[in-house]
Amino acid sequence: MTSIESLTLEVADTAAAHRFYTTLGLDSRVGLRSSDAPTTGFRGFSLSLTMSQPADVRGFVDAALDAGATSLKPASKSFWGYGGVVQAPDGTIWKIATSAKKDTAPATGRIDQMVLLLGAASVTASKRFYVERGLTVAKSFGSKYVEFDTQGSPVKLALYGRRALAKDVGVPVDGTGSHRLAVVGDAGAFTDPDGFGWEPASLTSAP
Repeated sequence: MTSIESLTLEVADTAAAHRFYTTLGLDSRVGLRSSDAPTTGFRGFSLSLTMSQPADVRGFVDAALDAGATSLKPASKSFWGYGGVVQAPDGTIWKIATSAKKDTAPATGRIDQMVLLLGAASVTASKRFYVERGLTVAKSFGSKYVEFDTQGSPVKLALYGRRALAKDVGVPVDGTGSHRLAVVGDAGAFTDPDGFGWEPASLTSAP
């Protein structure tokens, strides 16, 4: 089964990014490397952290804002649960969410799951591309959303329409240039239909 071993964020200031992610306890979840590749607007992806209850979401969002992140969507209740969206100083968009609508215990700050959401021009075409490279579909909602079975991986992979993803995280859909992201996995080196690059673990430094 194809799996994601880690993610590498390409940032303009690695020292500042390291401080930010270390403060939030995410330094073991993402790698960093320096890049000055041109990029503007929406980079076509977001990272989602699933937590157990609203108190954990609020605590993480507040910590991110204190560390220099920008609020894109304040933490609030919705029909699906509770969540908020922030943009890290390096430009990466993070959605923090829980399916729970009420707190049932003191906040622990524990992250249950990390999901990489790739915005696809055609979810159907990108789904076919990834299936051909060994990924197994775990959940699919037609041409709107696909989630892959990456059991055992530290990062879950999902596809969402680019416009729908931009709306979900609260940014305009337009964007050009580098995604500023490398997906590190066991499927070799390739680039998907939307320009997201995958690299073998041997080519990437550990986080």
